[in-house]
Amino acid sequence: MLAKVYSAAVLGVDAYPVEIEVNSGHGEFKIVVVGLPDAAVKESGDRVITALHNSAFVPPMGKITVNLAPADIKKEGPSFDLPIALGMLASAGELDPERLARFAVTGELALSGEVRRVRGVLPMALCARREGRAGILVPPENAEEAAVVEGLSVYPVDSLRDAADFIAGKLAIEPLALDPNSAFAESAFYEDDFADVKGQEFAKRAIEIAVAGGHNLLAIGPPGTGKTMLARRVPSILPPLSLDEALEVTKIHSIAGALPSHQPLIAQRPFRAPHHTISDAGLLGGGTHPMPGEVSLAHHGVLFLDELPEFHRNVLEVLRQPLEEGVVTISRAAASVTFPCRFMLVAAMNPCPCGYLGDPRRNCRCSTAQIQRYRNRISGPLLDRIDIHVEVPAVRYADLASLQRGESSSAIRERVLRARQAQRERFRETPHIHCNAGMRARETQRHCRPDEDAQQFLKMAIQDLHFSARAYDRILKVARTIADLAGAEAVEAPHVQEAIQYRWLDREL
Repeated sequence: MLAKVYSAAVLGVDAYPVEIEVNSGHGEFKIVVVGLPDAAVKESGDRVITALHNSAFVPPMGKITVNLAPADIKKEGPSFDLPIALGMLASAGELDPERLARFAVTGELALSGEVRRVRGVLPMALCARREGRAGILVPPENAEEAAVVEGLSVYPVDSLRDAADFIAGKLAIEPLALDPNSAFAESAFYEDDFADVKGQEFAKRAIEIAVAGGHNLLAIGPPGTGKTMLARRVPSILPPLSLDEALEVTKIHSIAGALPSHQPLIAQRPFRAPHHTISDAGLLGGGTHPMPGEVSLAHHGVLFLDELPEFHRNVLEVLRQPLEEGVVTISRAAASVTFPCRFMLVAAMNPCPCGYLGDPRRNCRCSTAQIQRYRNRISGPLLDRIDIHVEVPAVRYADLASLQRGESSSAIRERVLRARQAQRERFRETPHIHCNAGMRARETQRHCRPDEDAQQFLKMAIQDLHFSARAYDRILKVARTIADLAGAEAVEAPHVQEAIQYRWLDREL
């Protein structure tokens, strides 16, 4: 007898429908799985048969053929265990095939028949709604994640026995009800706050400007000055995630298996801080079956690279395309997948190999040649994509001992939101540009025209400080953001003066 079960599989950041056909026939008992299954899917036959026995079911006798359609796309992972088991029961006449076809099913089976958590349930639930299914049967640990999809009934099933009894009408399972807006509001809270940072007013001002204009930032300073502490608080002053953005971020984390248990929706801006030993595949994404990397897990959030010169050169170079385009495409022989990766880059480094260049308390032991080699580990094209270089000096004792709290993240965020609103108005006719950092040459010339006094400061920066042409362009963009924060229409001399201070690496050694 032939039975059909509907499930879904993940490709990139979306899911596509998978039709599972199970046919039981005569002959010697054997399970054959076809439709480009990987090793985990091929092994599902043994798991399913054992789970059926331990759940007090009698599996079909004879040869069992399981077909996963479409057959030209590789299927991977254990998420087909539960639908295959239900398909076997339907092919043996124990379940109604028509009722089974109303639902999408996903889940891994333990040998006991328990249903275990799988990855990528959120995009699968979106696929089930798109395909018009009445509901989706999922593992209990994935139920809240799937329930954020409105218009789809989500049924958590603890075991194969519960799933079969539900399909047979012997067990009533209430669909999980979850208000995505409430879940979104409950999770949108940041524990880290700029009020906890002692001193470093100059660095905090640079971070505010960077966030307001969407500029990438590089913090340079000796060890222990608070560069990491500052970076971890950057998400707290970014504009809040919209519900659509939160769904995008949650999908990526669900696919990567990085979604925390019982957290249906990621409402905070992501903050990813990979170690400097990471490979290019770990940063960009990849593998035999491409999975999202750190740049995609930082989508709509912050990617923090501490000790930037210590990263392998080839790893840093692969960042250039994601920073420019906001997406990363991974090509394999079978298919190409595209992951979104629109993030703010925050990096940190020491000013020299020993870390104490310019520190008033400790002497630097590095020669000029050593310092230059250290800085040359970061290529010019990558620095081209970092608008702000800010010095983070050692904190004074008076600041450390002070009991006065600094300005809160909420107060800083209010100014950032006002500046972002001004930029939305400015770029309403160019929807591909979201903030000042995204301006190309034409938009820079149009929106960043300095007045006469500002031009004099720019001339000094180019001639006397030996700034490059790329630094000139970055200064104009940062000055435009400073003007937005001040509520000014034109780019004036004070805005350019401040912007020049944020080009630390462009000064002569």
